[in-house]
Amino acid sequence: MALKRMDNVGIVVEDLGRTIDFFRELGLELEGRATIEGEWAGRVTGLGDQRVEIAMMRTPDGHSRIELSRFLTPSVVADHRNAPVNALGYLRVMFAVDDVDETLERLRTRGAQLVGEVVQYNDAYRLCYIRGPEGLLIGLAQELS
Repeated sequence: MALKRMDNVGIVVEDLGRTIDFFRELGLELEGRATIEGEWAGRVTGLGDQRVEIAMMRTPDGHSRIELSRFLTPSVVADHRNAPVNALGYLRVMFAVDDVDETLERLRTRGAQLVGEVVQYNDAYRLCYIRGPEGLLIGLAQELS
């Protein structure tokens, strides 16, 4: 049995609407929203009785998704949003874009802040990290070839 694909990356947020708007501005499409609750959901996550608002965002090529989750119950227990780039665990999501500068300008209108600076790696890429809504760390990569 072979791995078929990566289905999605999950990100827990406080403000679902603002985060959806940010990822729309980046170029993702809202695939759907729902409230997930019930005994079956708690069995999957190990959280027991839970109620979660989710939004599934899809990349334009249709191959990748981000699942944004806002937990209504139980309450969020930890906050890793401001961890530096060398922190253990999941760090960031990297997106390939046509133009880093143009993308940065659009995302700044949604509150994005550049973490360091835009840098060029050899003749291959222009790269940067930004902090998006709620301090989420996001990478942008522009292929130069």
